[in-house]
Amino acid sequence: MFSVILQNAPHSVEKTEDLIKVNQKPISWDLKWIGDRKVHLIRGNESMEAELLSIDRDTKSLQIRIGHKTATLQLKDRFDLLLEQMGMSAAGTGAIKDIKAPMPGLILDLKVKPGDEVKKGDVVLILEAMKMENIIKSPGDGVVKDVKVALKQSVEKNQVLIQF
Repeated sequence: MFSVILQNAPHSVEKTEDLIKVNQKPISWDLKWIGDRKVHLIRGNESMEAELLSIDRDTKSLQIRIGHKTATLQLKDRFDLLLEQMGMSAAGTGAIKDIKAPMPGLILDLKVKPGDEVKKGDVVLILEAMKMENIIKSPGDGVVKDVKVALKQSVEKNQVLIQF
């Protein structure tokens, strides 16, 4: 399952081998590729062409043209949706403010200290939860302002761990 945001309205999309559901409603389209970026769609007695104009992989957005109208789609896969549910959706928003605990656990290792500069994807700490080590990475670039936890400290879900 993934989410598609069109004109600020989110739509859930599920795809199986033989069926596509949008907002839990099956969609029956006859689809034929007519180029590497163009498809011909038939829905009921309506026929139209759709063309992929551009893809921005960093922001997970697509620009498409259907008929004479152009639209931008924002895509969120199941991992983006999970991160959003855990309060870690700062990726792609520019400056990050803090990193919160995605789940209750125990701080096993701290990789940063105040004043350290981190890049998106750098490991900042290791959190043990349910006997598993979870590597917590920076969701963006920034300078560590404060580390709000210590080694061997227990933390709760959504507790602020690191501030930028």
